Amino acid sequence: MAKLGAGLLIALPLILSVDWVSALTALLLEVPLLLLAGLGWREFWWRTAPVWIAAPLTGVTIALYGQASGAVLFEWLFIRVSEGSLELAAAATLRILAIALPGVALFATVDPTDLADGLSQRVRLPARFVLGALGGLRLVGLLVDDWRELAVARRARGVADTGRLRRLFGMAFALIVLAIRRGSTLATSMEARGFGAPTRRTWARVSPWGAREWVLLLAGAAISAAAVAVSIATGAWNLILGGTI
Repeated sequence: MAKLGAGLLIALPLILSVDWVSALTALLLEVPLLLLAGLGWREFWWRTAPVWIAAPLTGVTIALYGQASGAVLFEWLFIRVSEGSLELAAAATLRILAIALPGVALFATVDPTDLADGLSQRVRLPARFVLGALGGLRLVGLLVDDWRELAVARRARGVADTGRLRRLFGMAFALIVLAIRRGSTLATSMEARGFGAPTRRTWARVSPWGAREWVLLLAGAAISAAAVAVSIATGAWNLILGGTI
């Protein structure tokens, strides 16, 4: 819950304003948190690879096709690159990195059971909803095994040699059917064990909350406050709610 709260605190100013100063400030201040997340360098780059790919692509798209403002630097057909579109592209790229990187790094080491305990005991979400989501999350890993078994079975029957696109849709439909059947079986077994009882339930493990959690929340709040302060001080603050983007 502390990791979730810190991530939300960091993302708040980046959602409210479209400017590259606050995003860059937050991104630089997040470096210590990323180093303390407990991920090795190889695992960090592997888990955050989609973010590093999506952020520049978003920036390039906005730079080429975003709303033009200021001096136009390049124009060809539907492409119009201006000073304003470049600034907006830089802000969007940095915002994606500043919001997504701490989220991926912090949640990479979160155990689903610990997350469910925190949501129920600290956030006070309904236990029925939390336990159902936890049960479904535990089955996500089985989808990979099911896909491999389907591929091997179809190849053994000789129906996977041609028509790759048709094979893909066929396997996807079979995987959906298997997931629905397994989900129904899981729901029935959980109901039989009393997971949906209306009485107040007890928990096998207590979700801890102490000084470390408060320090992490304070770090997220400090990063958020510093990003806003630097952006306002430099005059780059651009509040979305004010309609000034």
